[in-house]
Amino acid sequence: MATVNLTSTKHLEELIESSDTLFIDFWAEWCGPCKMFGPVFEEASDNNEKMIFAKCDTEAQQEIAAQFGIRSIPTLAIFREGILIFMQPGALPAPAFADLIEKVKEIDMEEVRSEIEKEKAAKA
Repeated sequence: MATVNLTSTKHLEELIESSDTLFIDFWAEWCGPCKMFGPVFEEASDNNEKMIFAKCDTEAQQEIAAQFGIRSIPTLAIFREGILIFMQPGALPAPAFADLIEKVKEIDMEEVRSEIEKEKAAKA
């Protein structure tokens, strides 16, 4: 499956809500490491058709980049079932990205939701 270009905050919200697993690559045209990671991200998109892979051009979509507090690019953000579970700057080599994708598939989301509820209860 080809990657999706994020076009607005509304588009982002729709993707988060409708995707079981969503990967977002925050990038810019002038960024060398972004250009290195781009083909890795595209290949992963082709190899994982049940997941959504979106690209956010931080120059064109400054509001989205600001919403995520992007200070370094590329930055990778991953959502599962509407929950942000991973966010890290830096270009990943293909094997490391493939390993990360497998780890994301293995996450027990019931456990994640339970931990979130525990944290909310502790703050209340």
